[in-house]
Amino acid sequence: ISQHAIQRCSQWRCYASASSAGLSQDKITERVMTVIKLFEKISAEKLTIESHFMKELGLDSLDHVELLMAIEDEFGFEIPDQDAEKLNKPSDIIKYLCEKMEVDYK
Repeated sequence: ISQHAIQRCSQWRCYASASSAGLSQDKITERVMTVIKLFEKISAEKLTIESHFMKELGLDSLDHVELLMAIEDEFGFEIPDQDAEKLNKPSDIIKYLCEKMEVDYK
């Protein structure tokens, strides 16, 4: 992990608490979308909740890893590689986080 990536991740942290207490799907969605919008290689204008990171937003595999590292930092836990491979859209990340944090997902 590069020092630059670690610095960027720490700059993105939107909330101090990674606790799921008081979290809702809407709050998780807001936090996920904020982190993604702040990722320098993604155009906020092209981003939707269903945008595919590689096919529609042009990320490569390294960019995808860096983005997921920022999500991990935001929510305070590690996403295993076998799960990370399946998180190709913001909606995938939101659903995954809701399941892991035991938040109702609609």
